[in-house]
Amino acid sequence: MRPAVVGIGYLDGPRFARGLLAASDWVAAGRDDLNRINVFPVPDGDTGTNFSLTLRAVAEALRALGDASLAETSRTAAHAAVLGARGNSGIMLAQFLLGVSNTFATTATAGTAQLAAAVRRGAESLAQSLDDPQEGTILTVAREAAHGAEQAAGDSADITRFLRRLLSEAQRVLATTPDLMAVLKQAGVVDAGGKAFVRMIEGIVRAIDGDPIEPTDVSADELVSPAAWVDVASDRDFRYCTEVLVRGAALPAGNDVRSAMHDFGGSVVVARIDDVLKIHVHTDTPDAVFEHAERWGTVTSRKADDMRAQHRRLRHPTRRSVALVVDSSNDLADATLDRLGIIAVPHQVIFGDETFRDRVDLKPSAFYQRLRTATVLPTTSQPTPAEFVRAFRAAREEGEEVVGILLSSALSGTFGAAQAAVQLGGIPGVSLFDSRTASLGIGMLALRASELAADGWGAAQIVTELARVRAQSGALLTVDTYENLRRSGRVSRGKALIGGLLAIRPILDVTADGRLEPLERVWGSDAVPGRVVEILRERLTPRPRQLRLGVVHAEAPERAAAVADLLREAFDPREDVTIGPATGVVGTHVGIGAWAVFYQVEDGTPELADG
Repeated sequence: MRPAVVGIGYLDGPRFARGLLAASDWVAAGRDDLNRINVFPVPDGDTGTNFSLTLRAVAEALRALGDASLAETSRTAAHAAVLGARGNSGIMLAQFLLGVSNTFATTATAGTAQLAAAVRRGAESLAQSLDDPQEGTILTVAREAAHGAEQAAGDSADITRFLRRLLSEAQRVLATTPDLMAVLKQAGVVDAGGKAFVRMIEGIVRAIDGDPIEPTDVSADELVSPAAWVDVASDRDFRYCTEVLVRGAALPAGNDVRSAMHDFGGSVVVARIDDVLKIHVHTDTPDAVFEHAERWGTVTSRKADDMRAQHRRLRHPTRRSVALVVDSSNDLADATLDRLGIIAVPHQVIFGDETFRDRVDLKPSAFYQRLRTATVLPTTSQPTPAEFVRAFRAAREEGEEVVGILLSSALSGTFGAAQAAVQLGGIPGVSLFDSRTASLGIGMLALRASELAADGWGAAQIVTELARVRAQSGALLTVDTYENLRRSGRVSRGKALIGGLLAIRPILDVTADGRLEPLERVWGSDAVPGRVVEILRERLTPRPRQLRLGVVHAEAPERAAAVADLLREAFDPREDVTIGPATGVVGTHVGIGAWAVFYQVEDGTPELADG
């Protein structure tokens, strides 16, 4: 039977420190469970780690401080939280503690009324720090808990009863977070940041009640993380969770910093105390963030975590036998690449003096918007060997072997750059496969390779099977404008002019050696889909049993959807037809209005290599 707890009439510095020390221990004990349910703002599985490490920094600072006044203790806690803040949740915690510290700045001891005011000010400080406040997060839990704290303060002067009421209200609100955010309901979890906040309060209450603080047990059913199966990629998402710590005597206001960070990405959170400024932003250009931050003072620490790599590790917690690498021209959706743990190496797209990493700095939608207004057509450049070195090393961390499936060597120097990277980087266990195709042809080979890897095939076996499948697969492409093809050398200026004037539309074929060659010319764009399906009927007779089909388009979604319907009717494929936009590096060479059909035949007996 638990002994009765004597009421506490006031809070001073030592009591506040002991509470935060207990909170740190209790959050650390539940870290893995918090990581497991981390699905927002990005399912990268690190909220528990970040919140716990931030609180650990606070605990270490308070241990070094020793007994001190409430004002000095709260100030030390806030300062340590800003310095040690990790991730989105850590900086939000720092903001909360800054608000608490400001409340206690001139207070020797605090009763329930002052505690309620501190919780309220902490919640307000947190809310004001956010770039895009979202209900159903730690913001909601802190704000509603503050409301409950104010009611509790009016009911009793006993701090023990106050804290239990605060915890009860925070738990109640936490339980409602799935109703406030669809991604939480989809995953069947509460908000991880909100739960970390609740555990912080719970740790303080447990310390008062004398309850043990031990690691949280996780059942076998809970070992699989819901975060692993929530897609990380969308048009709004960014790749790198970026943090930078700046010191300076004349730091800008937090609102000015947030405004500046909007130019680089989203999920902006900023915390500032004295001469310390901590910035968190999700971005595709962390180096640009670091460079901009140097304008405000001395950058003393920086980091940029690849959230897609973190998510891949969540989905594949044990090292895989084979990891896959493709180049960014593969035209699989980012969400598909992330779900399958496939690493994409970006090409470069160049508009005048501006160079962008394909699908990283420049998403397809942004590319076509630029293309429509460009006075000079863009150009492209293959990935650098350094980009491949980084990708292959990351893949080797995740797999015993690596298979790289890359753009046709007859169309680009990409394959050669990858070969150079393997040699110069001294990276063992990497097998390179020349797809002898482009766009979704690469992507569909990667889909097949992913299935084989999941079945336990080795790299040599996968490469042998891809070569067999490649030999009986292909693609047909058409364009609305000849200019892009003319510039790439596929048609002469004269043929381009005549074709444009006569509304002649080409059907181009990807040859067995990976080149793009004219196959037929058709009068009028409306006649092309039917003729493409006729050609495919001839090539795919008898009808394959294992057939993948895909349609890629350059700003022609209606046409692509109509072609996909024709393919479904004609071939009734086992899997639905994949439809998606051509990425910038592909769109550069085919122009707006182009579309292509890719087919991959997997019938037959695999020719297994040894091993």
